[in-house]
Amino acid sequence: MPMPNFWNEKGILSGCLIPVSWIITLIGRHRRQMGLPIPVPVPVICVGNLTVGGAGKTPVALDIGARLQARGVQSHFLTRGYKGQLKGPVRVDIKLHTHEDVGDEPLLLARCAPCFVSTNRPAGARAAATNGAQVIVMDDGFQNPSIKKALSLVVVDGGYGFGNCRVIPAGPLREPIKDGLMRADAIISIGPPFLKIDTEKPVLRAKMQPVCGDEIVGKRVIAFAGIGRPEKFFESLRKLGAEVISTYSFPDHHPYSTCEIETILAKKTRDEDLIVTTEKDMVRLPPMALKSIIALPVEIKWENVGLIEALLGEVT
Repeated sequence: MPMPNFWNEKGILSGCLIPVSWIITLIGRHRRQMGLPIPVPVPVICVGNLTVGGAGKTPVALDIGARLQARGVQSHFLTRGYKGQLKGPVRVDIKLHTHEDVGDEPLLLARCAPCFVSTNRPAGARAAATNGAQVIVMDDGFQNPSIKKALSLVVVDGGYGFGNCRVIPAGPLREPIKDGLMRADAIISIGPPFLKIDTEKPVLRAKMQPVCGDEIVGKRVIAFAGIGRPEKFFESLRKLGAEVISTYSFPDHHPYSTCEIETILAKKTRDEDLIVTTEKDMVRLPPMALKSIIALPVEIKWENVGLIEALLGEVT
């Protein structure tokens, strides 16, 4: 489901749901207090966030995985495979598995380095270690207390921040901000704009930028996305110089039907018009659409690359 608009402000509806938020908060605190993090054979770097929806975790995880590989460290990814049918542990095979099997993000991660999907995180970490991982980069799982983490990074979307700063269902938070920041080793603000965070923990600043995009400059573009904040993707197309003539927003991780894609394809009235989506959406498209739609890949650009390298140096 899409994030409700009332999560953006402390209105009446949000206020009515605060008692339920208290219950969710207490359950989460009890789970973490009672959980005994299981040590695994290799260090685990967790890339998580405090809100539901997209904040940039997967691009950050991909960047960290690539930096570890550049250091000569065999890094493997670990994720639960959100909305995938396989419980794991299973190593993702991009030639065999689909988003229905393992989810969409694991298919992106597996392009960079071996990726394991497992709803049981310790079991997945052990499988990765057995297969040669020297460091495990865990995409999401910051609130999961089952596994011992060597480094916990909290990613924050600088443009959205923490919404109305209330815990679900009254707001977008998975847990209170103070609780989460206490357990984090560092915070990564993805901007611009960059969020000002009241914490003594290190705050790293970075932005997501297109890897390429020259082919869409000056072009009429029909854009669609099923991510945490589709409007952020549409705005990035405009900043690249595209003329965005139509946009279609879908919920995060939305499984596209042939009918939905045919409706979007029918909006193309000129041969030179382009239909553009994200890499994450591309892996959820029906095969019939792959030749007619292009994806805009993004990458993380650090304001001070030395800060992230120093953090990784403490682990490796």
